[in-house]
Amino acid sequence: MDIDILGPFSVSCEGRTIEVRASKVRAMLATLALEPGHVVSHVDLADELWAGHPVGNPRNALQAHATRVRRLLGNTEQHATLLRAVPNGYLLNISRDCVDGNRFLDHAVRGSDALLGAPETALHHLESALALWRGPALLDAGDGLRCRSAGTLFEERRLTVFEDLASARLILGDESRVIADLRQLTAQYPLRERFCELLMLALYRSGRQSDALELFRLTQRRLDDELGIRPAAPLQRLHAEILSHDPALGHAGGRWGRREPGRDGLPLG
Repeated sequence: MDIDILGPFSVSCEGRTIEVRASKVRAMLATLALEPGHVVSHVDLADELWAGHPVGNPRNALQAHATRVRRLLGNTEQHATLLRAVPNGYLLNISRDCVDGNRFLDHAVRGSDALLGAPETALHHLESALALWRGPALLDAGDGLRCRSAGTLFEERRLTVFEDLASARLILGDESRVIADLRQLTAQYPLRERFCELLMLALYRSGRQSDALELFRLTQRRLDDELGIRPAAPLQRLHAEILSHDPALGHAGGRWGRREPGRDGLPLG
């Protein structure tokens, strides 16, 4: 069985796409898919499915939804073991690779780790990670805290993959592609300083110093107007290096190939 959570929730089994219409069944499957092979307790599942709206007998209600899940998957003996009831909860008996979110995280980690030593390999993994996305993560998995929190973390990790992808392309000398991609991303996320930083470097390397400096001024003004803060030290340092035509800016690797500790984003997995 394969479960896709990076966009509209989707389940497929032996090449057959299974439509999951019931919202509580989707929420139950999505919650279990976040921890495949691990038990999620009755209490945690009930909190996820009925947060703020408790039901009279949550264990019976969960059992009813589990029966619906098994019916969706098929009534064969093989399918019956995919969703297992244990004394204190349920577990989804599939490998972690069956969930696209885990494949995304694996590619993201491999891409980040390969940035400086093997940028072509990094590029492959980072592009493969982003290709798995079909929309916002856990888009229709309900309003439970686990799925909403996981969706937020997946989105943050997606943005750091975009950062790593731009870094890989800068290391490989593909400034034009970086500029095209980051123009869109900085428009969507104008306060994300790492996007600004990478775009400034790509512009500078393309002989567009004035555009790079104008981007810094625009970002500086937005940060002040909307958050009341100054640009962080890395962005200010890049601005000074551009003004002084620092020769290090032309080097392919260096600090441009990785995020600095404490910068935008929380790596997952």
